[in-house]
Amino acid sequence: MKPQIENLKILNGKEKKEILEMLNNQFGIKEVPGILLKRGKERIFLYEGNFDEESLRALEKITFIERVGVYLGKVEKAGIRLSIEGTQILKKGITKNIVELNYEEMQTWMMGHELLKKTPNNGFVIMKYNEDMLGTGKASVEKITNFIPKSRRLRDKTIEK
Repeated sequence: MKPQIENLKILNGKEKKEILEMLNNQFGIKEVPGILLKRGKERIFLYEGNFDEESLRALEKITFIERVGVYLGKVEKAGIRLSIEGTQILKKGITKNIVELNYEEMQTWMMGHELLKKTPNNGFVIMKYNEDMLGTGKASVEKITNFIPKSRRLRDKTIEK
């Protein structure tokens, strides 16, 4: 019987090393705990459960695995775009490309809006408010593009329906 899911891939040592190099270059992250998996061509998941790689592979052969682990981020041409959870899980290792937000900027960001803010960085940046990591944005000369999914955004209470 052919495995039902072919696009869930446990990353081998070389592939994990490539992801770690990208994370280190972009954000200063030197290590990632657990097993890295790839779903499709770009979505990266982090698994830290009780199954080892061999057990996951055996399970994959006998049943459909919808998801393993936590969505860490997405590999794009411009680099890795970490999810909100990815920035929170890897928080202690993030040492560069961090944009500190004030309260008003944090509110704007969490509502899903772009920030009209100049940064010295171009490319993906980590958004931070106090000690909280708020995901990844893409900085250009004059603004930071927001990737927070609509379902996770704060409601703008100034807009009446």
